[in-house]
Amino acid sequence: MRKNNQKNAGSSIRIIAGDWRGRKLPVAEVDGLRPTGDRVRETLFNWLQLDIRDARCLDLFAGTGALGLEALSRGASEVVFTELDTKAQQQLQANLTTLQPHGGVLKRMAALDLLKQPPATPYDIAFIDPPFALNLWDDTLIALTQAPWLSEHGLIYVEHPKRTAITLPNGWQERKSKTSGQVTYCLLERIEGV
Repeated sequence: MRKNNQKNAGSSIRIIAGDWRGRKLPVAEVDGLRPTGDRVRETLFNWLQLDIRDARCLDLFAGTGALGLEALSRGASEVVFTELDTKAQQQLQANLTTLQPHGGVLKRMAALDLLKQPPATPYDIAFIDPPFALNLWDDTLIALTQAPWLSEHGLIYVEHPKRTAITLPNGWQERKSKTSGQVTYCLLERIEGV
């Protein structure tokens, strides 16, 4: 959820729908922190409306936690947030403390480190929105899909620069895709029978 050379002092994210609809939460002042915008989140969660209730989610590269918090607000049963930046961690933890969601857990670590060990139980949805400058999409997709991180009907959301192509993992295809400004975002699903 970051893009280089931007600061967001005094800014906030707004939960669009669900239990915390309209709630504004502060965002840490971190170089390059880039929360997923309201319009993109609204489209994404329209795509997920039949999948989000009671889903177990991973918000990898959480940053502000906008995607995972929106998922919890809309009825996800669990969201594991991973974040490496200390300031972003502190603000995300403060927002989790304020909201007191059941099932919101912050892991203070790199997403790829989390993905090195398979989970006890697979997840239903993974959100991938790494810092754009680090080009981590392909490595993250490989790590996520080579271990049993996702359930049989699991979904992957990916956000990346419009001019950057991602490599779809073997056995996966785009379910939906859209571009907003300089950002492309897509929802991936398994190919049936593969």
